[in-house]
Amino acid sequence: MRLLDAIGWAFILPQIHPTLGLLFAKAGVGAAISHLVETGLAIDNRLVAVLVFVLGMALLTMVMGNAFAAFPIIAAGVGIPILVQHLDANPALMAAIGMFSGYCGTLLTPMAANFNLVPAALLELPDRNGVIKAQAPTGVMLLIVNAFLLYFLAFI
Repeated sequence: MRLLDAIGWAFILPQIHPTLGLLFAKAGVGAAISHLVETGLAIDNRLVAVLVFVLGMALLTMVMGNAFAAFPIIAAGVGIPILVQHLDANPALMAAIGMFSGYCGTLLTPMAANFNLVPAALLELPDRNGVIKAQAPTGVMLLIVNAFLLYFLAFI
């Protein structure tokens, strides 16, 4: 019970984030993103599409705080219509690498409080963002690796 008291409000976040992502997807945010990407970028260029998907997953995860919340939106906006349907990417690889890209975003944001801020508070670290600073190089390197993996493996 003491641990739950120490964690506080962040305890419920893992249950709320996937629901938030589904609500955004149902509200048409994924379709809006798809429209913006299709009209604003060269989606026939595989590299551009892969970078938009991977970076979009990481950035939206950083904003929303959880990859489970970002995935339905980016998958509906870029992953399925552009990578899978237009460019014939493997949907299983797109989904797996997309989620992994989202997890890279989780490593880089204070919005992922249950992973980054709560441990710092429980460990009484002097720097509240110390956990994020320590894992940022890993998150950025893995994001680059994810882009290469998706580009070279999903279109075989």
